[in-house]
Amino acid sequence: MKKIAPAFIPLPASENSNTVSISRRNLIKTIALGSAGLILSPHTLLSATRKQKDRLGVALVGLGYYSTDLLAPALQQTKRCYLAGIVTGTPSKAETWKAKYNIPDKNIYNYQNFDQIANNPDIDVVYVVLPPSMHHEYTIRAANAGKHVWCEKPMAMTAKECQEMIDACKKNKKTLAIGYRLQHEPNTQEWRRIVNNKLLGKVKSLNCAAGYRDNRTDHWKQKKEMGGGVLYDMGVYSIQGARLGTGMEPIAIISAQTSTTRPEIYKNGLDETTVAKLEFPGGVMADIKTSFGENINELHIKCEKGDINMSPYQSYAGLSGSSPLGEIHFPYSVPWQQAKQMDDDAVAIMQNKPLLVPGEEGLRDIRIVEAIYKSAATGQRVNLL
Repeated sequence: MKKIAPAFIPLPASENSNTVSISRRNLIKTIALGSAGLILSPHTLLSATRKQKDRLGVALVGLGYYSTDLLAPALQQTKRCYLAGIVTGTPSKAETWKAKYNIPDKNIYNYQNFDQIANNPDIDVVYVVLPPSMHHEYTIRAANAGKHVWCEKPMAMTAKECQEMIDACKKNKKTLAIGYRLQHEPNTQEWRRIVNNKLLGKVKSLNCAAGYRDNRTDHWKQKKEMGGGVLYDMGVYSIQGARLGTGMEPIAIISAQTSTTRPEIYKNGLDETTVAKLEFPGGVMADIKTSFGENINELHIKCEKGDINMSPYQSYAGLSGSSPLGEIHFPYSVPWQQAKQMDDDAVAIMQNKPLLVPGEEGLRDIRIVEAIYKSAATGQRVNLL
């Protein structure tokens, strides 16, 4: 059985320390120019002489479960970034985090003074870990404050919001990464390698399901105005499974259906369960399902020369699967995925290299989410091209 080798995080290459000689004539010329009005501000001089960081400071915006139980512990394991600050609307949380992680008062913000983060050189990256309805606002505010942005999935409520987030980061010359941890994960990278290199021939069809039994009744996931509904949350895992598992982008939603067995919780048409059939180029079909009503976690990719089967397909504690080429299993413990994701993104920023999961990737999924809801509402095929 084949085992997956660990994925190592590359370190930034050290810069060459070339010595630049300035002749006496050039020195006199420089002084003369300065006296003629070429005056450098203290900020410009500081920026020019500031040593490049070997770790990026990250501020977590929103201190719910994911930040508390996964991202903050992961930031204690990362090598290229660290927990530098927090943004919360709950003073008691601020005090708890301050004591636990030794966060200085100047790096603790609330939602009213958030924009002052622009003046804090300790913070390089703002990680937006808020309900989806707030992603658009805080990503744009972070970009306008001159910070790189990491945003949790789903990226936003609409494709229009996604594009505006992308545009704001580009305008401010800052990067935007979406928190799809699985794209950084070695088991996922292995089955994608098999698909992308056609090691089992072409993909013929696909089935992906992601969900869990959520018994909460008053969480944002049960509130439509905050980005609730299963398709936005767990549904993007199934959409990612279909897109990455075929190695293609869908051309249409053939059909879709939303439902609930608990209308007292999932009100006003909010989906507890969603199923959809996606059509890809070449007539390849993908059936996806996502639910807050049952535990489902699998990906099956039918190829010409055999099948790739992953179960669980997505899990914090690790994935497991197989193909005719061997076992797909690289073990690790929680929160390794989150640490790997953040280190990968930090290295990309420091080395000025493309992000593995940029904002455009989140936009692709939200376009599909919107199309699935439209198909479910109309009962008709929705073209994506």
